[in-house]
Amino acid sequence: MRAQSASAWQAQQAAAGAKVDRIMAEATRRKGLLERYEVMRQAYVSDGSPAFRMLFGQYVAWYLSFLGDYPLAVKCFSIAQPPQADDNASPLTAGDYVARPALDAIPELAKHYPIVLLNEAHNVALTRSLTVPLLSRLYAEGFRYFAAETLVQTDTGLQARGYPTHDSGFYTEEPVYGEMVRTALKLGFKVIAYEATSDTPSADAREAEQARHLYENVFAKDPRARLVINAGYDHIVKSGPYLGGRSMAEHLHALTGLPMLAVEQTMMYPHPDGNDDHPYYAAVMQHLHPDVPIVFVAADGKPWSLRPAYDVTVFFPREKLERGRPTWLSLWGLRQAHLVSAEDCRGNYPCLVEARYSNESPDAIPADRMLLDLPPMPISGAHVTLYTSAQGVPSSDLYLRPGRYQLSFSVGPDKVLHRETLVVPTP
Repeated sequence: MRAQSASAWQAQQAAAGAKVDRIMAEATRRKGLLERYEVMRQAYVSDGSPAFRMLFGQYVAWYLSFLGDYPLAVKCFSIAQPPQADDNASPLTAGDYVARPALDAIPELAKHYPIVLLNEAHNVALTRSLTVPLLSRLYAEGFRYFAAETLVQTDTGLQARGYPTHDSGFYTEEPVYGEMVRTALKLGFKVIAYEATSDTPSADAREAEQARHLYENVFAKDPRARLVINAGYDHIVKSGPYLGGRSMAEHLHALTGLPMLAVEQTMMYPHPDGNDDHPYYAAVMQHLHPDVPIVFVAADGKPWSLRPAYDVTVFFPREKLERGRPTWLSLWGLRQAHLVSAEDCRGNYPCLVEARYSNESPDAIPADRMLLDLPPMPISGAHVTLYTSAQGVPSSDLYLRPGRYQLSFSVGPDKVLHRETLVVPTP
């Protein structure tokens, strides 16, 4: 077989990009997550070409995470982590590094910084799961501002309302992200939207505008402010090349001159194919078998990072599934599993089950959401294992904090089949 030329591959990518735009335009005309996802799923399974799957897989993965199917989201789109030339030596072999629970170590490191940068992989909600419980620890250290890349400035009622809705942002549609923003608001953080809003001509211009929004909304008004920032991938790199310019973090440092703690969360997590894991990840998991996110800190207090543009790298434990859902949805102890069956779906599938806090409006982002189906909708030849009762009814776990919730069981764009109140007791 003849090798494909670069020009042919570029042409296929261009055609795939145009097709993706058409599909997403059609999907966004549909009402409701489930209706949009069905348009996307049908398009995905009907075209197996590499260029299309590479581009569109990320969109499908986002919506799978919105629907609470986290294992399938990472199967649909996964970024390998091969070793790089600038990797630091493994923490298992270099110096006197000791593994510590990230939830304890990061707040201690943050004591010495006015700005903490946390990144995430947008389709891997695991990489935002640690940020939720970290917020209370960082608040206790004096941080009072929280900025999230996905939030839109047009949701002017977010702070007073106290929770995100469908109009608050894009990635906030995913329940763990929604819980992150809700947690910040409940703790008392002033929550900041900082995405670029102008038609930026370049990546560098976007990064510069993001930094300017952060400076104007935080430090220009409160020079002694302490700020936590959630951003995607390399927006938080503190040095080195970034898409032909500088990152948001570099631009923000230029405006403020303030030191920053950059916490990297997108490189050391389990991939669907273990061959895509960084070699250090496999070695650490095999050696330590952690059951919570960990970081490495030396005796002198210096943290370990995989690459020099960051200060500390988080290692997430290998994923464990119970009834098809990952146990990290407990958010490392904040929430507990509550078994829900599809009996109230009345034989209608796929059925979307959502749990909203009882004191929030119907358009609030739910605390958790999952899709029950019979049979499951396949993507790329794979789907999450189906769990059923003796009567053949699918069931799985919602992960919820203690509190009072409204459960809804719905099909299609807005047809609610059943509602009920659920009280999750304090353990």
